[in-house]
Amino acid sequence: MALAERVIHAPGPWQHRDVSANGARFHVVEMGEGPAVILLHGFPTFWWTWRNQITALAAAGYRAIAVDMRGYGGSDHPPHGYDPFTLAADIAGVTRSLGEERAVIVGHGWGGMVAWAMSVMHPEVVDAIAPIAMPHPRSLRRNVLRHRQWSRLMYAVGFQLPIRPERRLARRDGARVETLLRKWSADDSWVDEQSEIYRAAFSRWPTAHTSLEYHRWAIRSMPRSDGRRFYAAMQQSTRCPVLHIQGTQDPMCLPQSSAGSKDRCSGSYEWREIPSGHFPHEEAPEAVNELLLNWLQTLPLR
Repeated sequence: MALAERVIHAPGPWQHRDVSANGARFHVVEMGEGPAVILLHGFPTFWWTWRNQITALAAAGYRAIAVDMRGYGGSDHPPHGYDPFTLAADIAGVTRSLGEERAVIVGHGWGGMVAWAMSVMHPEVVDAIAPIAMPHPRSLRRNVLRHRQWSRLMYAVGFQLPIRPERRLARRDGARVETLLRKWSADDSWVDEQSEIYRAAFSRWPTAHTSLEYHRWAIRSMPRSDGRRFYAAMQQSTRCPVLHIQGTQDPMCLPQSSAGSKDRCSGSYEWREIPSGHFPHEEAPEAVNELLLNWLQTLPLR
């Protein structure tokens, strides 16, 4: 546990703080002054995955804010609330708790899903979104049986089992976390230096359980009313600007699965590919930073 706390609160040029929002406590890491850019991680990482973007954004005149999502890192790990409605409300609340009226939302994986959800559920706090390795939810659902995307998501089906997946993730000091990071990367050399950090953060109980609740909601909600309500809500058009970033060699979320995402947007939409796997911001941080900063400069941010 001591090691987990050390990596979660890693020192650096940034500041750590806790904020209350939507009935929970969230650990955030921030740096810089200017228009707010909120960074949302995916599975199986935490705020540290944005370390390269935090410093680049701050240097360029933005307030970079990396959030540990519900059930991860230094944030609360409640037993419920791992659905997109609650997760979007979490980040809308965090935005306000930090004194910001609006923010640009950058999200990877599940964080990208939350960015898409916020764009239609909380448009009043969203200036723009930049989903990374995450199609629009309705496009992903439509494409899941095409291009063999379904076979790449079978890991999430295995997560539906009780207890066993948690034990597997926690076994041998989180070795499974490192395996997933390597498996989903096109070039896993970045994992060599970072695996111990991600494994340590995952050792904080009950992260191995709560991180799986995202996947469990996604599968189990499909025949339920809450799942149908979410996909009905996502019929609304995303009106804010969108920068959609995708790794060309992503073995988990195939580029073809984003087909149709542009059609869900009535505002400006830019599709950009990075020669990388599922973690472009880790595998090619300089390329992602350049894309983000060039795009941000085109936005009329206050």
